[in-house]
Amino acid sequence: MKECNQCGKCCIKYGGEDLAATTEEIDLWEIFNPEIFKFVKNNEIWFDPKSGLRLKTCPFLEVAPKKTPLDATLYTCSIYLDRPEDCRHYPSLIAEMIRDECEMIEAIDVSNPKKAQVKLDVLMVDSRPPSYS
Repeated sequence: MKECNQCGKCCIKYGGEDLAATTEEIDLWEIFNPEIFKFVKNNEIWFDPKSGLRLKTCPFLEVAPKKTPLDATLYTCSIYLDRPEDCRHYPSLIAEMIRDECEMIEAIDVSNPKKAQVKLDVLMVDSRPPSYS
């Protein structure tokens, strides 16, 4: 399994309607991060603060500046340290990564998904809740 290369596929695919935040996260944003909270409506994320319409993409996904014009497009998260749990927990399953065409996956991971899952679980241990198993 490769390191994340910031391709943005996960954020682009799940950054809109498929993403949720916990009540605790939303409450903390309201108090400490009003710039994030303004994209919350009725305890759901991401809504345009002006129109009130649900956004199709995460408003905090940004294209990283390219060093040269030929460099691949890379993405960054402008709220990375305060991103929702859904974001912190992804990826969780090798099958999910394969389905989403995650660029971390290598041929060996596809041919031996159980071994790859163990590797992923070790890699993601600090991003998952203690109850994850």
